[in-house]
Amino acid sequence: MANKIIDLTHRINEDITVYPGTPKPRLEVSNTIEKHGFAELRISMCTHTGTHMDAPSHMIEHAKSLDRFPMSKFMGKAMVIKCKDKETIELEFLRTMQEQISQCKFLLFYTGWQEKWHDPGYFENFPVLTKETAKWLCGFNLEGLGFDSISVDKVTDLEQPNHHILLDKEILIIENLTNLDNLPQDFFQFHSIPLKIENADGSPVRAYAIK
Repeated sequence: MANKIIDLTHRINEDITVYPGTPKPRLEVSNTIEKHGFAELRISMCTHTGTHMDAPSHMIEHAKSLDRFPMSKFMGKAMVIKCKDKETIELEFLRTMQEQISQCKFLLFYTGWQEKWHDPGYFENFPVLTKETAKWLCGFNLEGLGFDSISVDKVTDLEQPNHHILLDKEILIIENLTNLDNLPQDFFQFHSIPLKIENADGSPVRAYAIK
């Protein structure tokens, strides 16, 4: 039987939801088949547009950019953690899954915020890890954490503590995932492939699961 592939990526267009203050992408027709014999778009966007990955250099001076990691950093065994009914993601809640977490390279958190895409409420009240939880997760052999929300920290929290805790340990952060409700209950393979941009503090990714 063929493997099932689940796309976890939002489509990039000029109406995409972006972090408050970030300019939306511009997709301009540069060449057309009718006029030039080939079609080509000119794209202008920030590195943290759409479904994207944060590099340690996003928050930490002199830390690694995405292009400095091997390809193996961006894929591995994963599980989804459903926290749709949570206001915060507490350590006590995750401790019940410690054995499964210890077998993973990636954890994807389904908060339900993917359903608020294009809604002003997308930026408000989404569940985030407590600092205690983020520090505890650093004790596992994780490559990254993924979320179906705009950030691993509250938009209003200017200190961005979870970003600093995770990225300091080179645990990559994938934000604005979607379709997490379609993931299997058991383990699966997760791939989140950034563009190979020199000195990239982040990059849009094509994220998908294979089961």
